[in-house]
Amino acid sequence: MNDTERMMAEAYECVEEGDFHDALNLYDLVLEKEPSNVSALIDKGVTLQNMGRIKLAIRSYDKALSISPTNIDALLNKGTALHSDQKYAEAMECYDAVLQIDKKCAMALAYKGLSLGETGKLQDALKHFKKALSIDNEFDLASISKDMAQNLIKSIKETKTQ
Repeated sequence: MNDTERMMAEAYECVEEGDFHDALNLYDLVLEKEPSNVSALIDKGVTLQNMGRIKLAIRSYDKALSISPTNIDALLNKGTALHSDQKYAEAMECYDAVLQIDKKCAMALAYKGLSLGETGKLQDALKHFKKALSIDNEFDLASISKDMAQNLIKSIKETKTQ
């Protein structure tokens, strides 16, 4: 195991233990040595996102994407960060980019469904959750979200008929 691999493994352990600041320091050390280490950029972004530092996380994902524009992990994570920042249209652009690369990415379908739901497009959201479940029928996020969307649609219909 080389120094970079050791630092990445140590950073992962720090994140697992909730020690985000030490993890960030380790990712920064890796990036000083290897500025185009896509894994370190993505993992740093995830750590920043876990700390609630969304804009910095997006910046880290953007750096990773400037090096590897079709990196699915960077696109998915950037999408979730944008979603957290209530930038649903931009988040959906990330998920669409993933789906251009991998039409059967259940995670991108489910996440896009969440963003569609946030924008009030419940029927479209439901379609995405169902499609995600048709690919991975044990995907909890898609299953729970599908049930919620169905219940919301049902309650809206009931309200309209009263």
